[in-house]
Amino acid sequence: MDQDFFRFGLAAFVTILVVVDPPGVVPIFVALTSDEEPRRRRAILIRAVLIAFGVALFFLIAGRAVLSYLGVTVHAFSISGGILLFVAAMPMLFGHRGGLQAPEPKEQGSVGQDISVFPLAMPLLSGPGTIATILLLTSQAGGDLKRLAAIGVAIAIVFLVSFLVLHLGGRLIGLVGEGGVHIATRVMGIVLAALAVQFVLNGVAGYYKLLIGR
Repeated sequence: MDQDFFRFGLAAFVTILVVVDPPGVVPIFVALTSDEEPRRRRAILIRAVLIAFGVALFFLIAGRAVLSYLGVTVHAFSISGGILLFVAAMPMLFGHRGGLQAPEPKEQGSVGQDISVFPLAMPLLSGPGTIATILLLTSQAGGDLKRLAAIGVAIAIVFLVSFLVLHLGGRLIGLVGEGGVHIATRVMGIVLAALAVQFVLNGVAGYYKLLIGR
């Protein structure tokens, strides 16, 4: 297997997983479904994950067309996307959900509202951070169908992992405690910050080569 292709696929998986941050969603999911029966809780979770997955796939398929329509270069989006992800990483370093993913306190769901759509699917699982990340990865893949397919597989695996983590959410908190969840969120924040800086460096280097080539 091509090493660059494998590296790209692995980077896509890690980046999307860190941005979605399933452990960070666990306390919110548990709180929102605390009064639900296990069967109903599982149905809510399945619906939320499927909707989030559908949203992510939509931006994977339409992302390149969106960038082309807006006239945004790959390098520009790499730099801006990296900055955006770095901003999302900052709250995570202090044990909080990324600001681009976490809903406002008033958005935590209400009586009679389908919480599987809002706020679970959007913005908790497929929020602006996830969408921006997918657009960024799509721009880096260019027109390479293999790399686009790798992003699709990465998205599918991330949401499968998210389903498993959230399904076992109550047990997870019981085993590691909220402190353990905060530690995991901080570690993910460090990884995301490093990836964000790398995206910016790649964008600057790419644009510099473009200028030199002119």
